[in-house]
Amino acid sequence: MFPERPKPRLTVSVKVRVVTLPSAATVFSEVVRPFPPVWARRRLRESSMAKLSDRELVDRAREGDSQAFGQLVRRHQQRIQRLAMHLLRDRAEAEDVVQETFIRAYRALLRFDGRSEPYTWLYRIAINLSLNTLRARKSRRTNTESDDARLDALLSAKQTPPEAPDDAARNQLYAALSQGIDELSDTLRTTLVLVCIDGRSHEEAAAVLGAPEGTIAWRVHEARRKLREYMVRRGFAPGEMGR
Repeated sequence: MFPERPKPRLTVSVKVRVVTLPSAATVFSEVVRPFPPVWARRRLRESSMAKLSDRELVDRAREGDSQAFGQLVRRHQQRIQRLAMHLLRDRAEAEDVVQETFIRAYRALLRFDGRSEPYTWLYRIAINLSLNTLRARKSRRTNTESDDARLDALLSAKQTPPEAPDDAARNQLYAALSQGIDELSDTLRTTLVLVCIDGRSHEEAAAVLGAPEGTIAWRVHEARRKLREYMVRRGFAPGEMGR
């Protein structure tokens, strides 16, 4: 008898791969990553709107996008405020003009024909409102002061602390210049403020006021001439205006 052969053993090799699952917090953060919080989305939208032109903002505002109009307000509010202050020299009245300018612009969005730049359109509204305010102010102003008003002015002057000589001279010059600008006609005054104070070019002022550039140049020259003559009558040397 032959010896019994051992039975072959079946060997199975198993490779175990260890997989580490991410935590629940990691999975949640990956899921919500495409959806930033509201404040971040708003900031991103404002940043994208800041790159749009005025005309594009107006087009979006006409389609009902209030944020587009808000961006237009933020872009031009300071310029309109500065213009109104130069024309009116009264902070409260200037703020009223700025607010009314954008209210009227918003209501007239559908009537904006796009033939001019939006800032030109806003400037024109602000100028018209400022001139209306000036006319209303002049109609309320009497030609002579009452005795009580003169007495109040004297009392307030006595209570004012003395100024340094340089400050007093500068204030007198500024007051005289302001009064001289007030003496100009509405047309000359507005043109002078736009070009010489607000820094608009003749081309920009022409677009705002609806006049040829040659007319703007003449108005600036005439306003400066009248203002110079006024200052000389008040006792200031012509060179003092440039100080």
